[in-house]
Amino acid sequence: MEQNNAMVVFEGKNIRKTWHNEEWWFVLEDIVFALTDSNDTKQYINKLKQRDEELNKGWVQFVHTLPVQTAGGKQQMNCTNTEGAFRIIQSIPSPKAEPFKLWLAKTGYERIQEIENPEIAHDRAKNYYEMKGYPKKWIDKRIRGIAIRQELTDEWKQRQVTQEKEFAILTNEITKATFGKTVGEYKEFKGLEKKNQNLRDHMNDWEIILTMVGEKATTDITKAKDSQGLNQCKDSANIGGTIAFNTKKEIEEKTGKQITTKDNFLNLTNKNKAKIEQNPKNKN
Repeated sequence: MEQNNAMVVFEGKNIRKTWHNEEWWFVLEDIVFALTDSNDTKQYINKLKQRDEELNKGWVQFVHTLPVQTAGGKQQMNCTNTEGAFRIIQSIPSPKAEPFKLWLAKTGYERIQEIENPEIAHDRAKNYYEMKGYPKKWIDKRIRGIAIRQELTDEWKQRQVTQEKEFAILTNEITKATFGKTVGEYKEFKGLEKKNQNLRDHMNDWEIILTMVGEKATTDITKAKDSQGLNQCKDSANIGGTIAFNTKKEIEEKTGKQITTKDNFLNLTNKNKAKIEQNPKNKN
């Protein structure tokens, strides 16, 4: 879900977004493409500014260049907030304009609701997973894992670890200590091809639980050791992951079953579908 927060969909078109100054900013080219299906959105935007002199004069107020998460990493892109998007849409002759305005208003309002009451964000996340076919027990673990992950990243931010690449390094340290694989290696192991596929969304119950154990242990150890900076936090991350690994090892020894498997949500979904087809009563 962390990755999903960087993108929303309007009538089948992906709209990338980024959180800036306590509000959502949407990628301008994505908005134009969603409304016009133009093959050259940059040229369309240039002509739009030429046609609307007032819009062109206030362009720097409506549009800011911001870092946006993309499949290839963060890139600097022209973005506009909800207010700016409404102004720009006024100059785009499109039958999709009115539905898009309603969609924008709803997206902005939902984010305000989530800030005022974080439980709403959790409820929405649960609904998204339910729509994708995840079982309720799995969803509960996944949502709890998000909270534990957030606690850990908040702790890192207070300890001179602020860059995304540093978060990735520390996450890899925990994952490798726990499962013997980096995040990238684990994705490849599970057959995940898309860069934006979240590994945790394709973990089984025990993999999610062990991920939580590693990250929660890392948080507490980081606090206890008062780790500062990347290197010290890396040492704490390794210890936290090792604790999770020892738990994993003991469970596997007692049960005789391997916890780390190539099964992912795509495989599990296919298996569930097969069961339903064999026994229609399972649909309920």
